[in-house]
Amino acid sequence: MRVIDFFDQGAALYPSNVAFHDLADGADTSYAEASAISHKVASALHLKGFNKGSKVGILAPNSNIAFEVLLGVFRAEAVWLPINPRNPVDINVDLLTRFDGDLLLYHANYEKEARAIAADTPNLKHIVCINRTDVEGEKLADWMAEAESFHQIGDEQTDDIAAIFPTGGTTGKSKGVIMSHKAIETMFANFYSHFNYYDNTCHLVVAPMTHSAGLIGALHFARGGKNVMMAAADPEGIMQVIEQQKITHFFLPPTVMYMMLAHENVGKYDYSSLQHFLVGAAPTSLSKLKEAIEVFGPVMTEAFGQSEAPAAICAKAPWDYIDANGNIIDSRLASVGRPCVMNQVVIMDDNNQKLPQGQAGEICVKGSLVNPGYYKNDEATAQAQINGWLHTGDIGVMDDAGYITIVDRKKDMIITGGFNVFPNEIEQIINSHPAIQDCAVIGIPDEKWGESVKAIVQLKPKSSLTETELIAIVKTALGGVKAPKSIDFVDDLPRSPVGKVLKADIRKKYWSNSDRMVS
Repeated sequence: MRVIDFFDQGAALYPSNVAFHDLADGADTSYAEASAISHKVASALHLKGFNKGSKVGILAPNSNIAFEVLLGVFRAEAVWLPINPRNPVDINVDLLTRFDGDLLLYHANYEKEARAIAADTPNLKHIVCINRTDVEGEKLADWMAEAESFHQIGDEQTDDIAAIFPTGGTTGKSKGVIMSHKAIETMFANFYSHFNYYDNTCHLVVAPMTHSAGLIGALHFARGGKNVMMAAADPEGIMQVIEQQKITHFFLPPTVMYMMLAHENVGKYDYSSLQHFLVGAAPTSLSKLKEAIEVFGPVMTEAFGQSEAPAAICAKAPWDYIDANGNIIDSRLASVGRPCVMNQVVIMDDNNQKLPQGQAGEICVKGSLVNPGYYKNDEATAQAQINGWLHTGDIGVMDDAGYITIVDRKKDMIITGGFNVFPNEIEQIINSHPAIQDCAVIGIPDEKWGESVKAIVQLKPKSSLTETELIAIVKTALGGVKAPKSIDFVDDLPRSPVGKVLKADIRKKYWSNSDRMVS
């Protein structure tokens, strides 16, 4: 099945159900209404010459109309280019240029940015406003006025390309992941197999829909679930919406969860409707995950994936880390779960050999969850996929029950005085301190040791902690080699649009005059 097939199933079974609720204006769109709009959009695209394989960028906030237009793009068998409005214009120009964007559909909130993009992207044939008729230039409403009844062509295949997703860009320039309908279908199957997705779910779309997490909203289509659109990840706003809308499912990166936990009003709201509070996209502090269970209930859920194998290589549901007596199993909580049912996962060494349980190595995945590769980048594809196995770049350990714990990103490993030091281990200790909101640990140049360990730390509001105190805490827990030699305290850490800490940006400050390549 393709993404649009999941939606059509929900529309057939639950036409009167609310498909989308927009918090910005309070508007509801039913499944029947959204279906009608998607047919008009698909017809309009075909009438204007955008057919199967045409690459369509969408520049919009989380909103009803953005999702409705996206459904139309999928129905037209075009390829979606997720264009994040939080990116600088030059980055979006680069993405649309390298990924051969044919058309840019934009929300009026970003008219200025859309015109700036169009001015520097010669391959774009049109830019079209999707939600207003009082702007200059082309409007989707005018296109749809000419739309005829849309009929499926009938040769759609799950191997077809659904989207080209930019990689996170946390380790360098984004590559374009060719995301197939088959991979998305497999992702859905993995989620359905590991978590609860019943009728009458209410999913909060708060991570940018342009992140692969945006596709998680489509999980709810087949059973007529409601997707609530929230344009910005305001910590207290999220907590309010959970209570007011009776949210059952949503996704956040760990850093935004940390902001919620640090908020003075976190205990004020009712979270009893929650079934799955999904965290992912970055390592999660064990101590803060325990705190989240105390605050939000035994609903904390984790999935490990990446655009190359979307969202769910491994998964951990609440019942995976709580024993028969209701006690938390720490080793399980620290893991990202067990391999999902629709893919194989092994731990490999640097020679691409499978390692036994208990030994650390690179997490590798195989199966229909794995996307075909990178757009127009055969070299990067060959480096990432070896003998049919996707090499994730994450170092992990599998226990005898099949639970995988991520040690760190392979590229983030620090080599100091000949010792391998994994930043995540240190970050776990630092984040466990009640005064810490978030942190990043990196290696910086050191004449004697090659690299030395440095921590960049963000304190919670109204909290205090000294460099000497924090270094001593880590030294006691992990020893002198792994303890930071220095600490910088900052108001905030540089983050990607979805909230990931950008270690590459942090490292640039310290390695700018070094011969070493920062990645």
